Amino acid sequence: MFAHMLLAGLLLQAPATPQTQTPPSAQPTPTAAKNPLPDSDDPSALLKVKRIYVDSFGDDVISKELQSMVVSSLVGTKRFKVTENRERADAVLKGVALEKSSQELHAYGEATSVGAASGGGHSEISGSGGSISGSSSGGFIARHMGTSDSSVNTETINEARIAIRLVNADGDVIWTTTQESKGAKYKGASADVADMCVKQLLRDVAKLEGSSSAPANSAAPAAAPSHN
Repeated sequence: MFAHMLLAGLLLQAPATPQTQTPPSAQPTPTAAKNPLPDSDDPSALLKVKRIYVDSFGDDVISKELQSMVVSSLVGTKRFKVTENRERADAVLKGVALEKSSQELHAYGEATSVGAASGGGHSEISGSGGSISGSSSGGFIARHMGTSDSSVNTETINEARIAIRLVNADGDVIWTTTQESKGAKYKGASADVADMCVKQLLRDVAKLEGSSSAPANSAAPAAAPSHN
């Protein structure tokens, strides 16, 4: 009995075996995020265009005339260079032009009429000593006068319409517009619609230049104050 009690005491006094802690599983290292691919439809590609080649609008007389007017408008901006060497161009301008004429009929008419009428009458009968006498009078006047004026004329209306687009060296369309005109005060429909297309191009370029410069200005660090 004593031997059993001694054995139990020795077991109680034995140091507990420390439990081995397993190291936490290693967390997976996050992979670096890939840079997004550049957007092929990025409108800022228009800002890279400096030299433009104007492709043929068509073989008819009207298409050639409108193409020539677009070239003149582009040259007049001083913003772009127009080249006839397709290989040197940053972008190619392609388009379709249409011009049509129509007749408008204008009719005008006006009439004026004036009329007047008058009339009168008188009668008298008298008798004395077996004799009778009488008198009568009367009258009527009528007048009428009228005038009329009318005119008919036709007016020729010219209307021009252009749909153009800019295509870069990769074949991507980076800009497009459609304009139409019935003529301006000092220019015909063809010249006016050509100017409208080029002015729209300049407005879009200016808008992109303004939007691209704004983030750069906001990201610039503020200058540190100088200490005397």
